[in-house]
Parts: sequence; structure tokens; C-alpha cells
Amino acid sequence: MNIDTTENVKIIRESVRDFVRDKIKPYFMEWDENQHFPADLLRDMGHQGFLGVLVPVEYQGAGLGYQEYVTVIEEVAKVCGAIGLSVAAHNSLCSGHINLFGNNEQKSEYLSKLATGKYIGAWGLTEPNTGSDAMRMKCTARKEGDHYVLNGTKSWITHGKSCDIAVVIARTGELLDSHGMTAFMVPRGLAGFSAGKKENKLGMRASETAEMIFDNCRVHKDLILGEAGDGFIQAMKVLDGGRISIAALSLGIAKGAYECSVSYAKEREQFGKPIASFQGISFKLADMATQIEAAELLTRKAADLKNRGEKMTKYSAMAKLYASEVAVHCANEAVQIHGGYGYTKDYPAEKFYRDAKLCTIGEGTSEIQKIVIAREILRDNY
Repeated sequence: MNIDTTENVKIIRESVRDFVRDKIKPYFMEWDENQHFPADLLRDMGHQGFLGVLVPVEYQGAGLGYQEYVTVIEEVAKVCGAIGLSVAAHNSLCSGHINLFGNNEQKSEYLSKLATGKYIGAWGLTEPNTGSDAMRMKCTARKEGDHYVLNGTKSWITHGKSCDIAVVIARTGELLDSHGMTAFMVPRGLAGFSAGKKENKLGMRASETAEMIFDNCRVHKDLILGEAGDGFIQAMKVLDGGRISIAALSLGIAKGAYECSVSYAKEREQFGKPIASFQGISFKLADMATQIEAAELLTRKAADLKNRGEKMTKYSAMAKLYASEVAVHCANEAVQIHGGYGYTKDYPAEKFYRDAKLCTIGEGTSEIQKIVIAREILRDNY
């Protein structure tokens, strides 16, 4: 599949490559070493249209589709998975939720700011004791007149400390009731909304991950997205599209690991010849290239179904599962191909290795993806 035959994709790819070369490549290792989240970079990306790829033009977005969106994330992640992750979380989760379920007033007020980079967004579903088991969430929202009072903690939240606005799913009904949760927009600055612990991570270190704490935080009913009680159902729909973004992130990391491996294998000599000429190395490259092609086909198919408004739950889960596992495999092989140098920070292989693993965990583990896929194929066949 040569998606670059699409004019929009060709233009977007060239634009992102230029931006990454000038604004990310010179600094990404410094950010990684210092666990520095470059918020100003994200705001700059908003000016370029990279934070509102899927947002309609009337809300100051680019008004493009999922093929262009996959391309943006892939190109960023080929150099820095952490920045790719931040772009994915901002677009798919926070902005994506508001775009899907917000009313016109909410979109005009908040979505336009997210699309242009004036605001950085976060999305809060996960809690310290409820990851995959989201229906047991303990963060509650108690109705008091025209307000809801939020209490609880959300954990592992991308931009949990630096966000200007967060979409937060809190329990407004009974435990385990899929219609007992509600999605709220919570702007930074509301009393009772604060940041907690920032995580010290193995990889994706330039993408901020932190707790969000709510202590009697009063949120007006006008900040509810959709209807009260629909938050969990909305979140599952948001994650359907989010899986495509993590597949794209994985694809970019895999391609980055592969490309640096090919380059190194051609240059590095042992026994008087480039190591690429040895079957042990060339077969690794062949496997990596083949798996990347397959991962891209799955990702692009899911994106195509999403663009056409067709059900894509099975394919987005397949794309996320396969592409994330391919990213881990390719990053592992990249370190092996680089040998001792692959274990140092002088070459990018070790960073791809550290960043890749998150892709098999975030937005639904590989095990959860298999549950989703199995449920879909059994539903189709019985």
C-alpha cells in the first residue's frame, strides 16, 4: 500500500519531516535524559496544525482524516517516540473526545484552543487500582445543584501536570454500572484540581506522565460532555480511535529502529566486510522489513475504516496489538544489530528499545487487545 500517492499525505509527510528535523532531532536526547516535557514544542506543533489534524476547520483544526493523522504520528515517532506519544494523546484522547461528544459551544470554547496549541490536553480514565478494569473506578462526581463535586485520583495521565484542560471520566452512579460514569471537561485552575506524582519512566521520558488529583473540585454541569451517565460508553468509543494512534506510534518507532539498523549494518565492518553482508544480520533486517509492512497495512486499513465511518473495533485492536509487538521486536533487533554500541546512548537504538515497550501497555495492553479481537470474531461467527 503506497499511501503517499494521496496528495494530502505527501504534503503532510514532508511538512512533519521538516519540522522534526529542525525542532526535535537536535534536542530529543537531552529531553529524554532530563525527563523534560517540551510544552512549548507542542504549542509550536499546534501552530503547524499537528495538534488538530482531525478537528473540523470551523473549530480551527486541519479538517483532515485518519490517513494524514497516522502519517503525522509515524513521522514524529521515527525520531522520538515520546513526542509522538504526546501528539497522539492530545489528538486522539482529549481533543478526540470533545470532537466526538462536545456540543457546539464546548467545541468553540475548548476544541479550537486545543487544535491550535493554545491549550494542551489530557484525558483521565485510569486510576491507581483500575487500569483495564475501568468500571471499578473510585473517582466520584457527586451532584450538588448545578455542579458536580469530583473526588479521587487519576494516574498514568499523559500531560497530567502540564495540561490546560482535562477530560475526566468519573463515577456518578453505582459501581460496575456501565451507565454510571460521566465525562467532564475540567479546566486547569479550578479549585481542587491539582497535579500529583510525576512518573519516573523507563522510556517515553519526554512525554509527561503524572497523577491528577481532585479534592472537592466543583465542575459546572455545562462542562459535561454528552449526557450524564454516558462517560464509560464514550470512553470505549474514544479508545477505538486511540488504538489507531498507538498503532501509528508503534509503526514510527519500528521504522526508526529499522532505518538506523540498515544504516549501521551497511557502515559497520567486521571480518573485512559490512555486517549487512552476513546472513545473520540480513535475515534480521528482512524480518523487520516484512513485519513493518504488515503492521502498516493493518494500521492503514483501520484508518480507512474509521475515515469511512465503518465499524473498525476489530481492526483497530488488531493494528494496535500487532504494530506494538512489532515495535518491540524491531527495537530489540536494532540493539542486537548495533552490538555493544546498541547498549550506549551514542546511537538511537537504545532509545527505541526503551520507548517501544509502552506501546504494548498504553491504551489497552496486548492482552486486552486479544480479548477485544476474540470478542469481535466470535460475535461475527456465532
